[in-house]
Amino acid sequence: MPAQKKFSTDYPGVFYIEGMSPATGKPEKIYYIMYRKNGRLIDEKAGRQVQDDMTPARASKLRALKMAGKIPTNKERREAEKAEKEAKDKRYTIKKLWEKYQENKPDLKGMHTYKSLYELHIGPSFADKEPQDIRPLDVVRISKKLLKKRSPQLVQHVLELLRRLCNYGNKQQLSAPLNFKIEMPDVDNIKTEDLTSSQIKKLLKVIDKDKHPAAGPMMKLALYTGMRRGEMFRLHWKDVDFERGFIWIRNPKGGKDQKIPLNEAARKLLKNHPKTKSRYVFPGRSGGQLQTVAKPANKIKKDAGLPPDFRPLHGLRHVYASMLASSGKVDLYTLQKLLTHQDPGMTQRYAHLRDEALKKASELAGNIISDAARSEDKDEKVAKLEDYKK
Repeated sequence: MPAQKKFSTDYPGVFYIEGMSPATGKPEKIYYIMYRKNGRLIDEKAGRQVQDDMTPARASKLRALKMAGKIPTNKERREAEKAEKEAKDKRYTIKKLWEKYQENKPDLKGMHTYKSLYELHIGPSFADKEPQDIRPLDVVRISKKLLKKRSPQLVQHVLELLRRLCNYGNKQQLSAPLNFKIEMPDVDNIKTEDLTSSQIKKLLKVIDKDKHPAAGPMMKLALYTGMRRGEMFRLHWKDVDFERGFIWIRNPKGGKDQKIPLNEAARKLLKNHPKTKSRYVFPGRSGGQLQTVAKPANKIKKDAGLPPDFRPLHGLRHVYASMLASSGKVDLYTLQKLLTHQDPGMTQRYAHLRDEALKKASELAGNIISDAARSEDKDEKVAKLEDYKK
């Protein structure tokens, strides 16, 4: 393509060519400057008449600044921008660490939850920061912001994921470590929901009327077996052993695979539950793993008139455990195995319920003995414990 004709101006070293404005489609002047720097002759664009509001006078001032070395040449500017971009691409920001973390741990349990935590809370605040650039004040700010509307436990999960990403980057030698220790908010994890007999009865009636294919059955299964939400989401038909009467819990929280008894109520529920082509007992729409039933489960909770803070699935796991503990017929070791707790301390939260049941039984025995002592007929046999339960 032949070079366009350059027209001189009243300013030394300032020229222009005639072109068309991209903005208006009308003719405009495109200014160029020519000067020497470090013995080299440089001929470069100064700007467009309309788009850059360039004039011969402004082009002349720009030329003088570049000749004095106060402003880089266009080539120097482009090289600097390229170097900056390359350096930026090599930086492992929180965003890049998150992408790398997902890539290397695609089957990590709870990844769906982690994605939500990152996209909603971590990414908006830390995506472009490297771990060493994060300051304690940054963490304090996000904690305070979240605590205004969300629970301390949610904040703890957010900060824990942030810390995990930073530690991952450091361990893989991708980034420097954090310069401080992230302080977690205090969380009261000892929340044990319970329901009365009438509440359970009403809940079961609402579930039987509900049309959702998974929410109601999962709530019943949690009540019958004490299974965790994630365990039910991951449950395969092959893990339900109808013949031997067991449910295999694959990859349970914090431990190896375990099995729990398949009681008659759970057996009946699963036998009547419709099977699809999916391997999952409670499949998602495409036949893959279901991720959430929060909306329909909360609707059932509301229709049943349960407390607003009652957790539809995890709360029913607590109800299951509370009923067994308060019966006085199940020791804490057995309860620990049924709940697949790795730490016996987790089961201790139900100890007071078992203690109360034992106290009532002991008090009942005392009443029986007292009644026998007051009896005038000394040959009368001590009443059976069953008589006092009627």
